Amino acid sequence: MTTEPQRVVLDTNVLVSLYVFADSRIAPLRCEIEAGRWLALSSEACLDEWRRVLAYPVFALSDSAQAVAYTAYAQRARLIAPPDKIAYPLPRCKDRDDQKFLEVARDGQAEALITADKALLILARREKMAGRFRIMAPDVALDDLLTAPARATECGRALARGDIQ
Repeated sequence: MTTEPQRVVLDTNVLVSLYVFADSRIAPLRCEIEAGRWLALSSEACLDEWRRVLAYPVFALSDSAQAVAYTAYAQRARLIAPPDKIAYPLPRCKDRDDQKFLEVARDGQAEALITADKALLILARREKMAGRFRIMAPDVALDDLLTAPARATECGRALARGDIQ
């Protein structure tokens, strides 16, 4: 029995944690993508931001390290083009730069937008998002991996056993 991968959008802050810092606390999220159980959705605008952020001096990444991090994610992400017809209106995010992540989640029919951004997380509580995609912090996504029996995965079980720290 094959199941469709869960469609998710990861914002740039989460990508930095996963692909620059290799944050072991949320490593199972990357594991889900690499194992094909999650389908990462993105757009040209989101990937452009990812490329720009990798070049920030604060990260002090060499050109080759930037290329490795960018490619590791970009190769696995499915690009979502803007639709001809908008399925439903979205609330406006306080940070206009984050609106593109909401749009990709809507237009790609994502189940979840995983973000560490406070402006996006605030929108999760809005009634307008009810019945749409979930907006959740990485730790909530990890809890889902551990607690949802239908979604029990190798990565989630490894996390529960303490194999992934």
